[in-house]
Amino acid sequence: VQLQASGGGLVQTGGSLRLSCAASGRSFSYYTVGWFRQAPGKEREFVATISRVGRVTSYADSVKGRFTISRDNAKNTAWLQMNSLKPEDTAVYYCAARNSVTGEIDRRAMNYGHWGQGTLVTVSS
Repeated sequence: VQLQASGGGLVQTGGSLRLSCAASGRSFSYYTVGWFRQAPGKEREFVATISRVGRVTSYADSVKGRFTISRDNAKNTAWLQMNSLKPEDTAVYYCAARNSVTGEIDRRAMNYGHWGQGTLVTVSS
């Protein structure tokens, strides 16, 4: 599966953005999807993940209650709705896909074999 992330941009503190992850290739429903981010000078970190049919989600504590991950397999797309953005949310955001027989979600970047190119989110104070 090939992934393309989009929707990043510059937003003020408290604003919102919606990131999209468009998939092409093998059936999107075979994959769990994760969003990760990497701020300048920092390691890539987990943001959110969603199971293959969207029934199960998990979030990093730092974004819980502000971000929402969703997907529509018929559209081969996943989204990350980001509300109440803070300057510390500034990072390059990546979507990733994991082909799992069990379909369980996973917060570990090392277990995702397919990555999009990243989209930059900048939150100004």
